Parts: sequence; structure tokens; C-alpha cells
Amino acid sequence: MFDSLNEKLESAFKNLKGEGKLTELNIAQSVKEIRRALVSADVNYKIAKEFTDKIKDEALGTSNVLNAVKPGELMVKIVMDEMVELMGGQSVGINVKGSPGVVLIAGLQGSGKTTFTGKLALHLKEKKNLKVLVAACDVYRPAAIDQLTVIAEQAGAGIFKDIESKDPVDISLRAIQYGKENGYHVVIVDTAGRLAVDEAMMDEIGRVKEAIMPTETLFVVDSMTGQDAVNTAKAFNEVINYDGVVLTKLDGDTRGGAALTVKYTVGKPIKFVSTGEKLHTLDVFHPDRMAQRILGMGDIVSFVERAQDQFDEKEAKRIEKKIKKNKFDFNDFLGQLNQIRRMGDLKSLMNMIPGMSKMTKNLDIDNSAFGKVESIIQSMTPQERGNPELLNMSRKRRIAKGCGRNIHEINMFIKQFDQMRKMMHMMSKGKGMEKMMQGFPGMGGRK
Repeated sequence: MFDSLNEKLESAFKNLKGEGKLTELNIAQSVKEIRRALVSADVNYKIAKEFTDKIKDEALGTSNVLNAVKPGELMVKIVMDEMVELMGGQSVGINVKGSPGVVLIAGLQGSGKTTFTGKLALHLKEKKNLKVLVAACDVYRPAAIDQLTVIAEQAGAGIFKDIESKDPVDISLRAIQYGKENGYHVVIVDTAGRLAVDEAMMDEIGRVKEAIMPTETLFVVDSMTGQDAVNTAKAFNEVINYDGVVLTKLDGDTRGGAALTVKYTVGKPIKFVSTGEKLHTLDVFHPDRMAQRILGMGDIVSFVERAQDQFDEKEAKRIEKKIKKNKFDFNDFLGQLNQIRRMGDLKSLMNMIPGMSKMTKNLDIDNSAFGKVESIIQSMTPQERGNPELLNMSRKRRIAKGCGRNIHEINMFIKQFDQMRKMMHMMSKGKGMEKMMQGFPGMGGRK
């Protein structure tokens, strides 16, 4: 996320390395580089200029006050504070109050509206314990209703649809009435998108909004379109006056222009950001956390929150007991891998950990990283998965044929699994790091 912008900003801060303090000259040089970085990230020049002018004034004002702080570190702090302010200062919640609360989803075709509808339904269900109904009001796109039906089922939400009707106003009104009669707390109305902003689309979304009087209207925009996303957001806001913005596809090749400037340009807060196709990859937008990501500092708070979302207390206790008895098996291991996968895109997750963005910059990490391990485990019999000690050479050869791997790969995986199992068992017994390291050749223990 924002790799190119992060790299260019780092270069601007490096210019201050070795400097004794901030001066008018080195501030001006750094500010110039920061401005260039922002413009290359598709930030409007006028906004970039205003932003860097504020940074310059702030840096000049503090140059003689904080001499104990290294100039580069001080400039990073100033840039981060101004970036947080530019993106809205603080997170803004979603309004779902009502009987039921009604959320209207708007945006261009291909922006990820339907997927976001499912993500929001899951978010409201899991985070706020609400019963959610989604309304299929995209009556034009082929298979749109089928797509939303599948997503709603995955999110554990109800769905209201009418495959015969072509009137989104009527469908949305009936959906709300159905939600009211069946005890739903929230109705999310997914509307049709178009390939460009046009009068017919604006007229339709305007009529839907006027009819249903939503408690919250969200505009979904593809962040990969950069400044075009900001311009589209502005055009939509002038017509439907929405309450907040949702940025999708932040896991892609995002330059950063939309995330940085949509609040400044439109005057409406970013409420959610989406970083993948899976339903759990939705985050409440926090300007301070986003600034940290842009500056390569990671986002450990969001990482921990993602992990907690997948944490199952009963399962954790069950696993703990098995580890203590040294009975952790391949089924348990596969379950842990699936929990990690549900947290989202692996590279995005690693970049949330402070310091990891530099290490993963040139690595090709994708969600197929666990595929090799999964194929090996899935080629085992249920008995073998539950009893790793059964794996003799004959069984290993059969597994190798089943998953299309060679016997060396099978042996290596089983050895690593055995080492990991022993290590976890030692830790559960409180035997400490020294004992744990004995399982690794060359790390101070026996080889």
C-alpha cells in the first residue's frame, strides 16, 4: 500500500540525515521533495502546495525549539501531523439508528459497491451485533442480484430481491417495510452503478434517496483511480449530498491521492477502507493509522484488531490443551492457517507490522503462499492428519504423489512441523527461550 509514495517521502527525509538541525535551506529542500512526491501520487498540485506550505511554516516554527530531536525525525512528525489533519483528524462512525436504520450505497460501476455491501453487513453483524438485511436494487447489471445473494449468505445477512421488478425505488421501499416487519436492525440498499457520471444515474439515485430517506448514505469509490476518484466523489456529492466515503482496492497499486485529498476536496469524511476481496477485509478509517502506513510506520493497532476478529476463545483453549499434551496435529495447523488467511491479504498484513514494509517491498507475497502446505495436508488421510507419528516412508510417498510434490519437500515440511510442535510444547511448559532454541541447529543448542 502506497509503496511508491512512501519511498519518495523517505528520500525527502533522508536529505536531512547528518544535518545538525532544521534550517530554512534544508527545510525548503525537503518540502520541495515532499511536494513532488505528493504530486506523483496523484495529489492535486494546489492541495500539495498548500499542504507543504503548512509543513514549511511548522518546521520553521519548531526548528529552534526541539534541538534535541534529529531533523529527519522532527520532519516526519510534522508531516504525519499535517497528513492526519488533511485526512480528517479523527475517525467518524456510521449512523445506523432507526427502526430499521437505512444505509444507501452509491458509486460508479466497478467500484466494489456490491462487495462492500456484504462487508458492511458482516461488520455491523459482528461489531455491533445487528441483524442486517441487504436490498438488491441494481436492476441493470447482469448477475448483480445473484452476486449479492451469494455475498449476503456469506455475511450471514438476509436479502430482499425482486427479479421481476425494474423499479429500484419500489424495491427499496418494500425492502425497508420487510425489514421493519421481520425485526431487522439495518437495511443496506445496494444500487446500480454506471461507467461514468450521467444524468440518468444521478436522477435514479436521487429518487431512491428521496423516497427512502436513509440514515446514512455512503459513496463507494475505487482508490486506484487516484485524483479521478476525488473528482467523481465531488460530482456525486453535489447531487446526493452523501454522509461519507468508502475507499476500495487499497491493496492494489494505489498512489495515495484519493486517500489524502478526498476529505479536503469534498468536505466529507472517509468512513471505511477496503483492502481485499474477502468480507473481513474492511477497516474503519482512522486518519492517524493511515498516515502511519503512508509513512512506512506500519499499523500495529489495526493488525491486532484484525487478529482479535478471528480469535475464537473456545478454539484457543482447545489448541492450548493439545499443545500442552504435545498432541497438536495437522488438522489444528490447517485451522490456524485458515484463521490467518481470513485476516486478509498477506502482504498487507505484514506491512501493518512496523518495519516490515521495507522487508516486503521486493517480495512477491500473495495469498497462495500457504497453498503448498495445504496441498500436502489435504493429501493425507484423516487418520494421518490427526496422528503425525503415523507418517512412515510409504505414507510419505503416497502423499507426495497425491499433492504433486517430491519426497524431499514432504520430509522438509514434516520435519519443520515436528520442530514447531516441540517448540510450542516447550513454551507451554514454561521452559524458556534457551530450551526452545535447542530445536534449531546453530542457535546455541545441540545439533
